[in-house]
Amino acid sequence: MPQSLARMPVHLIFSTKNRLRSIPDDLRDQLHRYAAGIINNHGCHSLLINSVEDHIHVLFDLGRTVTLSKMVQEVKTATSAWIKTKGPQHRLFAWQSGYAGFAVSPGDIRSISDYISGQREHHRRESFQEEYRRFLTEYGIDFDELYVWD
Repeated sequence: MPQSLARMPVHLIFSTKNRLRSIPDDLRDQLHRYAAGIINNHGCHSLLINSVEDHIHVLFDLGRTVTLSKMVQEVKTATSAWIKTKGPQHRLFAWQSGYAGFAVSPGDIRSISDYISGQREHHRRESFQEEYRRFLTEYGIDFDELYVWD
């Protein structure tokens, strides 16, 4: 086969450093567009990005020539630097050092998209920590509570 083809949808979640509520409403849409551009410029395809004050959800197709860890590093580094340019009140902005990435079946993209789109409403009932633990448990990922948060 002369052509290499792949489709690897990923649901990526990461939080602000110490889960500070530091993603401002007035920059949210710009942040999502900026992150989508980073993803698309690295050979991946951004499907949906949404955030609340303390964390972000990214649904994207991982490109066949980039690793998940490299894509996460690129998105977090670039968006953090970008937010810091938006005023002195954002000069200390930082993302947590870790992340969670989950493989998504193509048949589940719609339900994951609906979930990501409804973040503001969802987090009226469940904290980020509860949500994160739930995803880790649902996907069978062992974790140590001492090392999940920073």
